[in-house]
Amino acid sequence: MNFIIRKMTIEDVPVVAQLDHMSFSLPWPEHSFRYEVKENPSSRCFVVETDDKRIAAMIVSWIIVDELHIATIATHPDFRRQGIGSQILTYALEDARQAGARRAFLEVREKNEAAQAMYRKFGFEITGRRPKYYKDNGEDAILMTLEHLEAE
Repeated sequence: MNFIIRKMTIEDVPVVAQLDHMSFSLPWPEHSFRYEVKENPSSRCFVVETDDKRIAAMIVSWIIVDELHIATIATHPDFRRQGIGSQILTYALEDARQAGARRAFLEVREKNEAAQAMYRKFGFEITGRRPKYYKDNGEDAILMTLEHLEAE
């Protein structure tokens, strides 16, 4: 199966919101994705689309001054463990680098070791902790930072 990575459109939002609900215990409401696509000038939203037009993954990030903040990233359960999350993250990091971002950061659940391992492969390092960040269970968030994005 072939995939393309492209900008998220307003037509993608219902499917992206459904993917977010499948992936997270604190999913974003659909209107938040709509805002990111249509109204937020800092937002960079991308999807991975299959050749049969399914959304396999999505990412929403923000460029603020010279930093990329990865807000959310998810791969559809049918497409996990195929490297698609790494591909869309690579795409978003390169897009941000070309737009002038010098570093990237994100928060990830303390117990989400699979995601942390993926981020470490990209050079992200643990740089902090946000206690009780996740409202559903009080879990801490681990802050991970990728310095020197311009050198990637």
